[in-house]
Amino acid sequence: MESGPAIFAGAAFTLFGGALLLWTTVRTLHREPVAYGVAPRTALAATSLFGTAFVVLGFWCFGRL
Repeated sequence: MESGPAIFAGAAFTLFGGALLLWTTVRTLHREPVAYGVAPRTALAATSLFGTAFVVLGFWCFGRL
């Protein structure tokens, strides 16, 4: 019964984190700003940290099944 919400949450977190990491990588490789109005290194560090955290949280949700 509780596996449905865990699968949904794990999929949502993992997809969002993966998309955030992919978007950050593409923007950085094209030398485009990751976030407007923020220092490039700060934006890269923050988005990479949060993207990785969301992927880890998604895998943690899948591990709870």
